[in-house]
Amino acid sequence: MSETQGQYLARISGYVEGKNHFKVLRRTVKKLFLLIKKAPRRMLFISPGPSMWSVGEILAHLAESELVFGYRLRRVLAANGATVEAFDQNLWQANAGYLKKDIMMSLQLFSVLRENNLSLLKSLTKEQWDAFGLHEERGKENISRMVELYAGHDVNHLKQIETIVSAKGKGERRKRKNA
Repeated sequence: MSETQGQYLARISGYVEGKNHFKVLRRTVKKLFLLIKKAPRRMLFISPGPSMWSVGEILAHLAESELVFGYRLRRVLAANGATVEAFDQNLWQANAGYLKKDIMMSLQLFSVLRENNLSLLKSLTKEQWDAFGLHEERGKENISRMVELYAGHDVNHLKQIETIVSAKGKGERRKRKNA
């Protein structure tokens, strides 16, 4: 049974409740590099289950999501109250050739886009943090809320990757012991 949008938003926000959202965003790239470094390369492209993304697919999704995040920030700053388009991540995944993407290219793209977006966020005035867009599905969201959701989104995918790498790593160690 899939989550409702309200349940998803509550879960994502819950991951970063009481945390500095900017710091969560800033630390994600380093955490991703460390997780990828630990994982057996061939395991990064294996889906952990039906309708579940591999690590490579998650990284490509994060890079594309960061591109969307940057666009949304700039759209809201350029026109307070502007419409913020939703996007279908599964449709993007199906049409983007995720399985053929180079993991390091996805990670580097995510890293560059994230650094650029963080630089923009650092430059904002208090008034600019209150600028808002009208998300097609979620309604009014100011930049502070957008940052919170993207920070929670990061934690969500970091948890997924940690689980995959941990499970795959354990399976690899068991295989080696039995070989």
